[in-house]
Amino acid sequence: MEVYGAAESVKSREDLIEFINQLRMDLKNNKNEWNNITLEDYLNAMESFVNDMDEHYLETNQILPKQPSWENIALTLLASSMY
Repeated sequence: MEVYGAAESVKSREDLIEFINQLRMDLKNNKNEWNNITLEDYLNAMESFVNDMDEHYLETNQILPKQPSWENIALTLLASSMY
C-alpha cells in the first residue's frame, strides 16, 4: 500500500484531495489488501477508529488535537481501510 507514506505528507486541502485520489486508486488496484471494501464496513471502521482515538492518546500521553489537521484527516481515511 503506497498510500501509507502519502498520508503523513498531507499538509493542505490540495494535498488531501490528491491523497483521496491515491486512496481510491489503491482500493481499485489493491482491493485484496483492504479489510474494509464496502462503504458500510469502511464507515463503521472510521467510526470505531475515531472513537478509539481517545484511548490511544491516553495510552501514549498525548493530547488529542481539538482541531484536526489535514494530515489527521488523511490518516483517519487511511486507517479506516484496515481498522
